Amino acid sequence: MTVFLPRRAVLAFTGADRVSFLQGLVTNDLQTLTQDQAVWSALLTPQGRWLSEFFLFAQGDHILMDCAAEHADFLAKKLSRFRLRSDVQINRTDLHVVVGSGTEDLPADAVTAAADPRCEGAGWRAIVSALPEHSASERDYLERRLALGLPDNEDFVSEQTLALEANMDLLNGVSWKKGCYMGQELTARTHYRGLLKKRMLPVTLMGASFPESGGIVMMEDREVGEIRSRSGHHAIAVLRREAWSSSALTCNGHSLSINWPLWFPVEMRS
Repeated sequence: MTVFLPRRAVLAFTGADRVSFLQGLVTNDLQTLTQDQAVWSALLTPQGRWLSEFFLFAQGDHILMDCAAEHADFLAKKLSRFRLRSDVQINRTDLHVVVGSGTEDLPADAVTAAADPRCEGAGWRAIVSALPEHSASERDYLERRLALGLPDNEDFVSEQTLALEANMDLLNGVSWKKGCYMGQELTARTHYRGLLKKRMLPVTLMGASFPESGGIVMMEDREVGEIRSRSGHHAIAVLRREAWSSSALTCNGHSLSINWPLWFPVEMRS
């Protein structure tokens, strides 16, 4: 069933320079953005640390940004500082974000909609002007994305998380072919030199549910990770590379296992 995401908001970018303006700032290539294909991307600090993630949609003479509601005003203000003489306007809208697993029809009144570009099986995302009459619980969407290993806003730590730690390189969130963007130098160096020490991975806790907050992953007597978003037995964990092949991971004294998603290359799992 369709799920309304109240913690998402929509910004509108208009003006003749809207594509080139964003192209020089975000991690992905906006040349791939079409009426039928959305783009997942992020804004980084100059040092390559995460500030916000978002989905971009082409809609007529607008680019619509599906972003965390708590980041909407920040993004509008932050990005406005880079406009200089560019013909681009940034406004917060009263539009809403809904998602589906892919088995439901797209909302008939959708302003724009497209498949979630992160991986196969991620369903679709749509921007609508009116709330759906019927909506499943946000928990349904949370459990689906945890099963797929897809990060969300709550899994990142502002000005700390690297885009690659959140698997944005494996989930179609980073372009290696476009020109410069803010934070590109460190992102590219980390990628090409193999410097990444940890990634976000979906995990399952055996015989118990994850605590409502916190949660440290142990490998014998060493801390090797921490729990981010969670629901019941399933969660996203940030895990150090040395933990990936271990069968001795625990959290709160209970055994923990990695659920390798299909999109994560087999050759990288150690």
